[in-house]
Amino acid sequence: MKKTFFERAIFLSWYCSKGDCKFCFMSTQKKKIRNPRLARRTIESILTEAIITKECGWKIEFLSGGYESYTKEELLDIIKKVKSIYGKKLWLNIGVLNESELKLFKPYVEGICGTVEIINPELHDEICPSKPIAEIEKMFKICDKLRLKKSITIVIGLGEKITDFLLLKNFINECNITKITFYRLNPHKGTPFTKGPDSGYYADWIRRTRNSFPKLNIVAGSWTDRLDEIPLLLEAGADSITKFPALKLFSTKPAKMIEQLVKQSGRTFAGTMTQLPEINIKRYKLGKLEQKVKTRLDSYLSMMRKNQ
Repeated sequence: MKKTFFERAIFLSWYCSKGDCKFCFMSTQKKKIRNPRLARRTIESILTEAIITKECGWKIEFLSGGYESYTKEELLDIIKKVKSIYGKKLWLNIGVLNESELKLFKPYVEGICGTVEIINPELHDEICPSKPIAEIEKMFKICDKLRLKKSITIVIGLGEKITDFLLLKNFINECNITKITFYRLNPHKGTPFTKGPDSGYYADWIRRTRNSFPKLNIVAGSWTDRLDEIPLLLEAGADSITKFPALKLFSTKPAKMIEQLVKQSGRTFAGTMTQLPEINIKRYKLGKLEQKVKTRLDSYLSMMRKNQ
C-alpha cells in the first residue's frame, strides 16, 4: 500500500527583503518590520521543530525563509544543525542563490526549490515583480552543474488558466524538475486576493501534472477549511500533503480527519498527527544548545499534549 507523508516546511524568518509578491503574507508585514533580525526565529525554536518533525515521522519539505534574512554563514550553521537532527540532506527554499552559496550548502543539501509561484509570464511579472523566473532558471543551470536536484512551488488561484498548464509542462521538462509543491491560494488580509480556487480546478492541475510526469514527486497543500479535498488531491496524483499547522492542531479533530482521509483513499499515512512521541533529546547531541532546546521542546510538547 502506498505511503502518504505529511511534509512540513520549517520557516527560518518572517522577513523578506523583496516583500512585494501580492498574494504573500510577508508582503503585509515588511513595512511593519523595522529590524529584520527581530523577525528571525531563534535557533532553539528551529531545532525543536526539526526534532518534532523527525520524531513524528514527517518529512522536512524544505527550510524556508525570505530573501536576505540571514548571512550565508548563519544559514550554513542552521543547515548543518538541522541536517544533523534530520539525518538526511535537506531541500532549501531561501531565494535565488549564487554559485558560491550553492557550493557552500551542497554537502548538506539534496536540492534547491525555486519559488516560481505563477507560470504565466505576464501574471508573474505583475504579481511577483521582484522574483523574475529568469533568475530561477539561471540558478537551476548552476544546480545542474553541481548535480543538485531542483523543485518548484506553484500557487493555484492567482488568475492563471488551465490552458497555462502547457507552460508548466514545458518548464518542468526544460529545467528537469524532480519535485513540485502545489498550494491553493489562501487569501491573506491586506492583499488584493479574496477567494481561493475550487477543489476541482485545483485537483485538475495536479492530475494533469501527474499524467504528464508519472515519476515526479508531487506535494499538495490544503488548508484546514478544505481538508475534505484531500482524497481528491491524492486521487489526482499527489504523493504527500503539506500546509497543515500540525503542531498547533496536533491530535485535534482536523488532525484525526487527515489520517482517516488518507486511509480512506487506500493509502498508509506515514508517521502520526495524533500520537505524541516520547523524545530522548540526548540522542541529538546538541551540546551547549541542549538546555535551550529542551526548554522549547517542553513548551511545544505541552501545547501538543493539551489536545489529546
